[in-house]
Amino acid sequence: MADAGWGRRKIFRLVGVAVAVPRLHKLNVADGNRVCGVLAQQRQAAILERVRLHGGVRVSDLVTEFSVSDMTIRRDLETLADQGLVAKVHGGATVVRPGSTEEPGFAAKSVRNRAEKAAIASRAAELVHPGMAVALSAGTTTAELALRLTGVPELTVVTNSVPVADVFYRSGRPDQTVVLTGGVRTPSDALVGPVAVAAIRTFHLDLLFLGVHGISERGGFTTPNLMEADTDRALVAAAEKLVVLADHSKWDLLGISTIAALAEAHVVITDSGLPQPAQQVLRQAVGELIVTEVPSQV
Repeated sequence: MADAGWGRRKIFRLVGVAVAVPRLHKLNVADGNRVCGVLAQQRQAAILERVRLHGGVRVSDLVTEFSVSDMTIRRDLETLADQGLVAKVHGGATVVRPGSTEEPGFAAKSVRNRAEKAAIASRAAELVHPGMAVALSAGTTTAELALRLTGVPELTVVTNSVPVADVFYRSGRPDQTVVLTGGVRTPSDALVGPVAVAAIRTFHLDLLFLGVHGISERGGFTTPNLMEADTDRALVAAAEKLVVLADHSKWDLLGISTIAALAEAHVVITDSGLPQPAQQVLRQAVGELIVTEVPSQV
């Protein structure tokens, strides 16, 4: 129940979500690395790209290509496997093809493509002005955006995301009104179902920032959770403008249920890792495509 002592600021008391973030490290010169200044994160991104391109990789080939030790490559594959990005097999790794109903948890998703999500969130924050009423759906990119909106005066935020609401609760700004819908909690820390939908239908919002599981030309913006799809569709209907936040890894992923068609998005914000053919599809289908540049990691 909301604390009446907080005055205009209405928000549920929440338990914070702790996220373990893997520590980045530079390539070890003792491993025989000859690529000056390359980070382990960059090497892992290159490995992931090869897995997606070829369907799999072998440790022996990667050792030769990157001039590092067998153990270094195995650690890289272990890191990618822990994030759910590849499937480890004997002598290498293969591509992961999640089913249309598979739903990763918030903590698992939060460690993926962190730099891309931060760049997308920073660009999205530029669309928000004092006095607006905005909605943030559940998702790790929308949670990044929430961190950048805590300083916006007189902001009203409607969200079905426990982590997003927690960000605003911890900021302690009294001139912001934050409404957390009720509902059934999902693995991605979204509140969904009839209770959430009934609450959302009473609002009239300026902007909706929507996080999605996947984007495809055929399926549009999709999710693996049927009840979350209903809830997100209610958010879309309540907002004057739909802004979709999705890093490049969401392209060509297909969840079981469509939230909205591509043409329903007024703006899509993504990162420069999105392939050019996919960018072309989106430029033709959505109102506006914004492609952010991800700062190089040093």
